[in-house]
Amino acid sequence: MAKSSQINRDNRRKALIAKYAERRAELRKTLKDQNASIDEKLEAQEQFAKLPRNSCPTRLNRRCAISGRSRSYYRKFDISRIALRDLALAGMLPGMRKSSW
Repeated sequence: MAKSSQINRDNRRKALIAKYAERRAELRKTLKDQNASIDEKLEAQEQFAKLPRNSCPTRLNRRCAISGRSRSYYRKFDISRIALRDLALAGMLPGMRKSSW
């Protein structure tokens, strides 16, 4: 089980990302606009710098919903490989079974 402080920190990051997603999209659109002047782009860059660092989606560390483990995370299931294996062996994931050949 991961430390609860790490899980809480990532939950706060998720909230910040959701809160500033629209603002970041507007600024990114301004920066990529070819018709925008240099001054507008510089202003957009300054506004980007004023946003909280944790509002950037790349700073989010995805964690297992069950154990909080950050490594070997499967996005399709939102859990780690260990939790995936335990749930699959218990028959909790429909259509998934242990392979053997």
